[in-house]
Amino acid sequence: MTTSTRGAKAPAVLVLEDGRIFRGRAYGAVGETFGEAVFSTGMTGYQETLTDPSYHRQVVVMTAPHVGNTGVNDEDAESAKIWVAGYVVRDPARVSSNWRARRSLDEELAAQGVVGISGIDTRALTRHLRERGAMRVGIFSGEAFAGVTDDAVLLAKVQEAPQMKGANLSAEVATKETYVVPAIGEKKFTVAAVDLGIKGMTPHRMAERGIEVHVLPATATVEDVYAVQPDGVFFSNGPGDPATADGPVSVMQGVLERKTPLFGICFGNQILGRALGFGTYKLKYGHRGINQPVQDRTTGKVEVTAHNHGFAVDAPLDKVSDTPYGRAEVSHVCLNDQVVEGLQLLDRPAFSVQYHPEAAAGPHDAAYLFDRFVSLMEAERA
Repeated sequence: MTTSTRGAKAPAVLVLEDGRIFRGRAYGAVGETFGEAVFSTGMTGYQETLTDPSYHRQVVVMTAPHVGNTGVNDEDAESAKIWVAGYVVRDPARVSSNWRARRSLDEELAAQGVVGISGIDTRALTRHLRERGAMRVGIFSGEAFAGVTDDAVLLAKVQEAPQMKGANLSAEVATKETYVVPAIGEKKFTVAAVDLGIKGMTPHRMAERGIEVHVLPATATVEDVYAVQPDGVFFSNGPGDPATADGPVSVMQGVLERKTPLFGICFGNQILGRALGFGTYKLKYGHRGINQPVQDRTTGKVEVTAHNHGFAVDAPLDKVSDTPYGRAEVSHVCLNDQVVEGLQLLDRPAFSVQYHPEAAAGPHDAAYLFDRFVSLMEAERA
């Protein structure tokens, strides 16, 4: 067990771009940070959330009131670092207790320079974001906050921060060099995975199914993809506005032209939407957490799924669309708000979903989608 009181006495303030202010205590690193304020409804899996590259430049508000109970271990990270721009919790655990814990969450945030705030009413903050929408935010503590008596000074800093709409971020979080995740057991297929912000569990889920995964940078070309002689091509999750991702869209169109089996998740779903000629748009406050109900329209089954997206595909829900690559339809839909959660082509082996079937810390309802990808590659080989 470890204990943490780092920053516990330092006052901190959270300032939203519309002028709403919350006062609390520093948590993690002391300083200042800026990003887009979003909330996550997961009651567990905070380590996976923090290390998900899709959260780059976002300040995550945890709706669960008590965070940090199980500390931080060396096994569950989804990438090599924490990507969130800031962290907001109501009641941080004073003691972390788990047989795998190596340090407290507070210590890990501080060690990686992640500025956070605790002791605020996260329920009120979440309700505000649901009503007003995701917006820019700043957290200030320590020297960044000392001596500032005029809240307008802090508000002005927040309003100068960049917006998420129009942000091109995938290359900032993706690998710079190609690497290979070997198949577990007998190798059955080779997949080229375009890293737009990939989570570590994703190639692992494919490796479990006998797939050797070549993870390529976000800047990969069609030639780079086919240099690995893939049986299938995968496009990952990632941060930013899909309207800026012209390069990955062009690569995906090249894959569609060659009729190679294709699977995309999250950002990859938005890329497929754009490649087919659909638009994308920013959601008011997005879907984040591990309890979103989605219906697979191909089976009628309802899944509880893990999400992290602030943008969505603008495609018609109730009709088959003609695209340059054949007929396409919406395959999955969110039952909360009817947002498009998946696409599939009817004349080529390509599909995508807007959520996370790898779902480390769960739920695991959507793991079958990796099997569906395998089936496409098996059919193509046959």
